[in-house]
Amino acid sequence: MRETRILEFKETITNTFLKTVSAFSNYNGGTILFGVDDNGNVKGLLDVKQACLDIENKINDSISPQPNYTLEIQNNDQTIKLTVKSGLQKPYLYKSKAYKRNDTATIEVDTLEFSRLVLDGKNISFEELPCKDQELSFKILQCKLKENIYIETFNQDTLKTLNLYDNINGYNNAAGLLADKNHFSGIDIVKFGENISIIQKRVTFEHISVLEIYEKALAVFRDYYQYEVIQGADRKMVEKIPEAAFREAIANALIHRVWDINSHIRVSMFDDKIEVVSPGGLPAGITAEEYLSGKLSILRNRNLANVFYRLGLVEIFGTGITRIKQLYAESLIKPEFEVSENAIKIVLPIFETNVNLTEDEKVIYKFLSKTMLKPISEIAPYVPFGKSKTTQLLKAMEKNGVIAVEGKGRGTKYIIK
Repeated sequence: MRETRILEFKETITNTFLKTVSAFSNYNGGTILFGVDDNGNVKGLLDVKQACLDIENKINDSISPQPNYTLEIQNNDQTIKLTVKSGLQKPYLYKSKAYKRNDTATIEVDTLEFSRLVLDGKNISFEELPCKDQELSFKILQCKLKENIYIETFNQDTLKTLNLYDNINGYNNAAGLLADKNHFSGIDIVKFGENISIIQKRVTFEHISVLEIYEKALAVFRDYYQYEVIQGADRKMVEKIPEAAFREAIANALIHRVWDINSHIRVSMFDDKIEVVSPGGLPAGITAEEYLSGKLSILRNRNLANVFYRLGLVEIFGTGITRIKQLYAESLIKPEFEVSENAIKIVLPIFETNVNLTEDEKVIYKFLSKTMLKPISEIAPYVPFGKSKTTQLLKAMEKNGVIAVEGKGRGTKYIIK
């Protein structure tokens, strides 16, 4: 047993545990075990009943507002389990400061995070706050509404219906994001060559409607990952990466990211994949497992998501990740998803079936798909074959035109064509 983001050990009862109570109350809850050392060994408490009273009094006297917690005596009256639930009246303060967990440590939140906790406690999101720009135009939004849901009349009542405007506060931040011109960041797209030192193209879309950003990002995607093939009298569009998957990734990045920081969504385009990194981790109340499995979805920007949904750009029921996975059901290489505290990353690989590969060749193919040029010495340790068999498989794949070989002798390296 070891400490985690939601589990802390305390061998004795000192006031330091109160910071963790604040952290657990402010975020996803957690457990503190008293009478257990840092390595998870039970040391025991001298008087657990008195210790329970001490813990209860310290929490009641020091944390404001009152957190939701329970105390339980365990291990034959040797230890105490303090379970703290995530609260609704955020922020929960200890000595006028709010705390959060950073891996296994408890730290004070910064000014931005404190502001987010205050809004969370009032059940208000950043997109619902009044926009600092109140001179806004919505020609792009009006055009999209007319095209997709045939709204002919566009006025202030339309914006009220979409929860973008009210008579007291005027336009909110969701309205600002959808306005033709605004002060918000957007998307930074870079197309790399053979390696990250070679930049073939870089373009940034910012300070414009997120609807326009979405369309411009799709246009760049089509330039690099779609082409036409002439088959007799017909032209066939070929997608190296499913456009539907890229649409989902970009739409999800726009409507689920945090907008209170001046940071771009980063789109890195390579010959064999696209990486989409969205600022801001998951909203409170959802785990990475729940997010990636599609079991639960919490909208960070509800009003913005509602507009995208009405325009038919997304499914509002949190099916984005599931749909991306389904689009790659027949692909040899699957998309990857990475969730951290401050970002969400989606990797969309080139769609490749390679039905002619043997099962052993597919193992090598999957490894090479995640790397640049690799010599045999760097391939063999990561595949379940000996060096001799790996070499034979690589030669067979080269003969069939699946991989290319560069260099000679010890300098020989392999790469997917």
